[in-house]
Amino acid sequence: ENGRSPSRKVNEPDNRHATFYMCMYWAQALAAQDDDNELKARFSPLARSLEENESVIVDELMAAQGNPVDIGGYYHPDERKIETEMRPAATLNRLLDNF
Repeated sequence: ENGRSPSRKVNEPDNRHATFYMCMYWAQALAAQDDDNELKARFSPLARSLEENESVIVDELMAAQGNPVDIGGYYHPDERKIETEMRPAATLNRLLDNF
């Protein structure tokens, strides 16, 4: 709906961008609902922080593109290597880790 699907081309949004936007949209939806006030209160600060830092996070994700990466294999990759490569945005990591 918002054109946030990943592209196959370098220097265009990739899977990491799509995952960030899915996270932000879920946080926004949970913050906007009125069925569960505890859930709303928990996700409202996260949704606001993700919105406020969207451009910084997108820039950090874009900066991670363009170089081949070693994830330790295709069928049995190294989890630490995957986390490093799939979570390159320090701002997003900080917001999620503090959540």
